[in-house]
Formats: sequence, C-alpha cells, structure tokens
Amino acid sequence: MNIDFNKNQDGLIPAIIQDSITKTVLMLGYMDQEAYSKTMDTKKVTFYSRTKKRLWTKGEESGNFLNLVDIKLDCDNDTLLVLVNPVGPTCHKGTDTCWGEENKTDFGFLSELEKIIQNRKEQAEGIIPIPEGVKPSYVSSLFKSGINKVAQKVGEEAVEVVIEAKDDNDDLFKNESADLLFHYLILLQAKGYTLQDIVAVLQARH
Repeated sequence: MNIDFNKNQDGLIPAIIQDSITKTVLMLGYMDQEAYSKTMDTKKVTFYSRTKKRLWTKGEESGNFLNLVDIKLDCDNDTLLVLVNPVGPTCHKGTDTCWGEENKTDFGFLSELEKIIQNRKEQAEGIIPIPEGVKPSYVSSLFKSGINKVAQKVGEEAVEVVIEAKDDNDDLFKNESADLLFHYLILLQAKGYTLQDIVAVLQARH
C-alpha cells in the first residue's frame, strides 16, 4: 500500500480499529512507518504512543492484544482501517471499546426488530404494561398463545415460502420470505434465544 506518512509533520496517520466480525469500532490510534511495519510483521497491532513517545503494542502489559486480520487504506492514502480479532476488552478502562460500548454484532434493522419483539414478549408476560386504551399487538397475542402456536405459524409461513418459490411472482416470494423470517425471530425469543445465538452456531460450523 502507498501510505502517505509524510502528509503530517509528525509522520503519524490515524488508525481506526474495527472488530473484523462484529464490525464494531473499538478505538482510534496512530501509526508511523515503524509501527505499521511491526504490525505487519508480528500480526499484533502496534501504535506510536504520542504520550510515551515510543512504539506501543496494544496488550503488551494487559495481554489484551489486537490480532491483525486485515488493513485497508482510505482514498487519500492517509488513514488506515485496521480489522482485528480482539483478545479481551480494548479500552484501558476495561470496556470493550473506547466509547464504553459492548462489542456485539449489530444486524441493523433486524436488531431493531428483535428489540420490538422483545418488548411485545414482555408485554405478553406482564413485565411491562400495555398502554391504556391500546389493544394487545399481534405479536403479544401470539406469545400469549404459547410455543405451539408460535411454532405452528413458522411452519405455515415456511410452507408458503416453498409454494411461492415454485412460482414466478417475485413480490409474493419476498413477502412470504419476510413473514417467515419475522415469525422465526418470534419463535427464537419464545425459546429464549436471539439471532446472535444462531449466528454463533453457524460461525462454529464454519
């Protein structure tokens, strides 16, 4: 890579550290040419510490190393995106990230949908109240019907997906697929699991 270490007078460029699996941004550090070279040689992320005025390998004291997976260079050749597998928490304060966030996989809209389903489940269980004057939602009612009904709905939606897969109506196929995924997420929570639990099984198989 043609990294421009000379753009700044101090010869340092930002290195954004990101978990290669969860895609969570863990921290921001700085590298000079020597730190970059050592990172590539050892496969453990090394920075130039502006306070200690020396090279600093993350985890050299704590054991919480950042094992290198890949490095990407931005369009201006002066910022690195460093993909890693972290060993333990990244921040010196003991948190997963330097922003105090938990390092977990975020499935975007599906994660938001899981939160909504969890809310409806808690309403069905009486953990949180249903707003006065509001009828119980479809999902809450489904949870109240019990695991057999939830599982039955998944089976029904799976059959619909198979039927539409054999036809040529793309819109119907996508809609039935969405129904299947939605009810599967409900079934997972009815069994006490989330999408991340299933992803972990797939990762273990991989």
